[in-house]
Amino acid sequence: MGPTATGKSELGVNIALDLGCEIISVDSTMVYRGMDIGTAKPSINERRGIPHHLIDILDPAEIFSTGCFRREALRLINQIIERGNIPLLVGGTMLYFRSLQRGLASLPSANSETRREIDEQAQMIGWSAMHAKLRSIDPTAAKRIHPNDPQRIQRALEVFRVSGKSLTDHITEASDNTPQFCWANLIIQPRSRAELHGRIESRFIEMLESGLIEEVKMMVRRGDLDDSKPSVRAVG
Repeated sequence: MGPTATGKSELGVNIALDLGCEIISVDSTMVYRGMDIGTAKPSINERRGIPHHLIDILDPAEIFSTGCFRREALRLINQIIERGNIPLLVGGTMLYFRSLQRGLASLPSANSETRREIDEQAQMIGWSAMHAKLRSIDPTAAKRIHPNDPQRIQRALEVFRVSGKSLTDHITEASDNTPQFCWANLIIQPRSRAELHGRIESRFIEMLESGLIEEVKMMVRRGDLDDSKPSVRAVG
């Protein structure tokens, strides 16, 4: 695990080759087909014959939640162990890692009507103001969620409006349902933020040269994707 552009995918493949691992992607965007350049998805050649799971499993119009990831990842972990291999989880979606190791609160299901109301309100007053609303009802979640992260702001507000309890309350009240695996957390930590920013800039230039703009145009041309879809909100 670790920040973007730190070389997790390449290191994961090298470890897998040495130790006999199968890789489970811990990335909320690599699950989508056709979103290859903007997600820095490892190519078939870069995977070097190592099985990679939870990549290219959904259409960009579909939604992949933390609960979906946790369910699929636990199923794959057990299957990989049964095959005599080591499950190696590689990615940067920290919420996914936390859901595996700390359990997942039982949250209300997505409510399309409530989400629509939140989106409409956000269009009128902006997501910064919506983040301020979240801070008034759930300061702990607001501290954790960046003001420029509309997807998580929307979800936290939705949970409160649907259930009457804050996201933090749900997490606090959740029973410990953490699976009993022996976790070994390996983290790539950049030596400096300046170095990391340089790597991110270089990666973005490579994305542009590899056809990122055309990849985005192809998504727009479909006509069925808008910013209510997590795939469209992906950073890349």
